[in-house]
Amino acid sequence: MLVVPFSALLISPDDFRAKALFWAARFRYCAYYEPNGLAYPQGPFAQLLAVRTTEAPSPTTLAELRTWLQLPRQVPVCGFLTYDVKNQIEALHSAHFDGLCWPELHFFEPEIWLHWRPEGVEINGPDGVLEDILATEILPVEESVSVTAMHPRMSKPDYLAAVASVREEILDGEVYELNLCQEFYAEQVSLDPVSTFLRLNRASPTPFASFYKWHDRYLLCASPERFLRQNGLQLLSQPIKGTIRRGASPTEDIELKSLLFNDEKERAENLMIVDLVRNDLSRVAQTGSVQVPELFGLYPFRHVWQMISTVTALRRPDLDAVDVLLAAFPMGSMTGAPKVRAMQLIEHYEHTRRGLYSGCVGYIWPAGDFDFNVVIRSLQYNAGTGYLSFQVGSAITYDSEPQREYDECLLKARAMLEVLGAVVQQ
Repeated sequence: MLVVPFSALLISPDDFRAKALFWAARFRYCAYYEPNGLAYPQGPFAQLLAVRTTEAPSPTTLAELRTWLQLPRQVPVCGFLTYDVKNQIEALHSAHFDGLCWPELHFFEPEIWLHWRPEGVEINGPDGVLEDILATEILPVEESVSVTAMHPRMSKPDYLAAVASVREEILDGEVYELNLCQEFYAEQVSLDPVSTFLRLNRASPTPFASFYKWHDRYLLCASPERFLRQNGLQLLSQPIKGTIRRGASPTEDIELKSLLFNDEKERAENLMIVDLVRNDLSRVAQTGSVQVPELFGLYPFRHVWQMISTVTALRRPDLDAVDVLLAAFPMGSMTGAPKVRAMQLIEHYEHTRRGLYSGCVGYIWPAGDFDFNVVIRSLQYNAGTGYLSFQVGSAITYDSEPQREYDECLLKARAMLEVLGAVVQQ
């Protein structure tokens, strides 16, 4: 292990990060977690970069993941769960179009990994890694991508009709709330994933940003949301439900913040998901330990205000990380309630397989502690085919107005469209 003070790098921290990412993206597997120096309740992601050059046995199911995590190791492991892991947990299926084709889950043990600390960068790997990173050329961020239009997999009339139908499902008692998502895509796109990620991160800095490479698939994620963290026996989930745009002036910004806080629909959405998360964690928690230390917290991001609640619990000592994932995945903020029926209706009304969108990306330390985000506000790219995609959604309740829900989807897409220089083409 080598700890390099920032002053010894002789380049700015931003330039070093860029060089490190361009260097890492050459490898078969790469995972990067970026907190952007943002304050966040209970803290953001750790800043880590991990790579692997060679193939190695990797779990393909949650059962295999449990066995794989029991192997002794001295390094953190990195990986993701796609939304389709739900099919391993419940009697569900996924049959829609999939232009990305990620594996259902993937984890790897890095051969080289970097950990940014207050005093400098910790480099774990063979001699010469720092020199290789510093010698790496950076592609100008402005030249990363040129996409003129993103096409909806679901037309606007179809989306509005789906919202109306979901409201009827709610009226019939099928669900209380359902997160309805839609995909925007482009084909035969040529882009540089690292430059595009850096551009997205600059346009929309978030506490749970991540970059992940699996063969020729790339996730460029600007997520504001934590799914689940384990620290010893302490479990922490922070669902986001409730969104409004930022104001054009300080006065308007405060007015919009107040409007969100007092919006009964948004508060109802948030409370329903908090109750769902409490129920999920209670399956693996010590009796009486599930708590809600913060309800309806409002936090500012570059383009939006978000309503975030915090749910905590103490894990039962006889259970492990996979038991916790089995109880809580997929995250309630991306399904609705009750969860299983919501997922059945999601399959009925949506037009695209979610895949890694509304799954999670994160890391697990050798002692078993972990942190996973919610994969939202993300670009996904299949370099082998040139397929580029992002998905956005909103929570539908009986009080939902279809046009307002569509507008919320476009608000969440704003940073990604700006980064791509693209517009939505109906």
